[in-house]
Amino acid sequence: MNRLWLLPLVPGVLLAAGAFAQQDGRLTIEDAIRIGREQSHLLKASAAKADGAEAKAEEAGSALLPTLKIDGAYRRLSNVPPFAVAIPFPGFSPIVISPNIPDNYQLHAAIQQPLFTGFRLANNARAAHLQAEAGELDARNDEADLIVNIATSYWTLYQSREVETALQDNVTRLESYERDTRNLLGAGLATRNDLLRIQVQLQNARLSLIDAQNDEQVAEMNLNIVIGRPAESPVVIVSSPSAVDSGSLMEGTVDQALAARPDVAALDARVQASGAAVSAARGGYFPQIALSANYYYSKPNQRYFPPANQWKDSWDVGVQFQMDVWNWGATAAQAEQAEAGLRANQEMLAQLQQTVSLDVRRSLLSEKRAHEKVDVARLGVEQATENSKTLSDKYHSGLATSTELLDANVALVQAKTSLSAALVEQAIANFRLQKSLGRIH
Repeated sequence: MNRLWLLPLVPGVLLAAGAFAQQDGRLTIEDAIRIGREQSHLLKASAAKADGAEAKAEEAGSALLPTLKIDGAYRRLSNVPPFAVAIPFPGFSPIVISPNIPDNYQLHAAIQQPLFTGFRLANNARAAHLQAEAGELDARNDEADLIVNIATSYWTLYQSREVETALQDNVTRLESYERDTRNLLGAGLATRNDLLRIQVQLQNARLSLIDAQNDEQVAEMNLNIVIGRPAESPVVIVSSPSAVDSGSLMEGTVDQALAARPDVAALDARVQASGAAVSAARGGYFPQIALSANYYYSKPNQRYFPPANQWKDSWDVGVQFQMDVWNWGATAAQAEQAEAGLRANQEMLAQLQQTVSLDVRRSLLSEKRAHEKVDVARLGVEQATENSKTLSDKYHSGLATSTELLDANVALVQAKTSLSAALVEQAIANFRLQKSLGRIH
């Protein structure tokens, strides 16, 4: 039977399965990162700042373009005697030159286009666009920080549950030791002190288990808060840190990190923006020239004489010239401020580049060390498991003491928790290494 017609349904089925998995509490590391990206208030705030910087850049760029403004006005004037010229002949009325027109209306449209501003407007626009670019890069850097934070919270929860499981197994194992010791005590093969020693160890194990359960609940709430979900949401860890492969990351270099990291690129953009701000401030030394045109539609129009209570239009076109000849050093002070800001950003960039160099090398060493610790921890678990099994058999045969049995059990618990800690350390170190190399997007 041909079932090709089912193929279009596969994506929908997979999406539904993923949604069901999340409702059921199952969460992969990829799911946690995706949800955190969608729900993070920090990322939303960063995006809003970037949008504001982009809008400011558009505002600065618009200053280079012609502007059109329209305004209107109405004024009611007090009554005054009209200006009239008397005729020195009998029977002739005075000639009114300027009548009293109390109601004045005016509509005005103005167009202005900057012609030369000492490159101030162009440099202001360039600086604003570079600041907007820096804002977008800041948002990318915040996103990378969030991903590392989510990964750390996710693997911390994984480790806390591994520790809880190891401690629960320890309690179960000690309970079996207690039962066996009671039987051996009845057969005369164990002492009362052996039983008490195991019971004390059992009670301590139960207390440790309670602490581990509390830590697990705190870790679960922390992960939910980091990814923007209700703190009480159930989480079932699905991913495993044992699958981490970081071989390709070990080839990273400082130069690659400096070229890829968004925080370095953001500060470099701010250095360039500061340079443009210096050029803009120095533009105050140059004349400012603009082309302007005006259109008037007034009642009465003052350009017509004698004025009449009628709507009439008029216009004018001109070039405006302005230059600060003396402003008590204000332009020089503005240029000095901009230059100081440029030097500060340059020094901050140099400092950040040194920090990145240290961060990359430290992350590479941490990842390498974590990888080696995993190998040692695996061997430790294998040895502790075999030693615990051997001593358990000897204890039941009367060939080992309860002290030796309990020491082997403690070593087994420590080996298991050390392995989970090493795996988590490697997974977190892997994410931090990716962040230091600028490979988290």
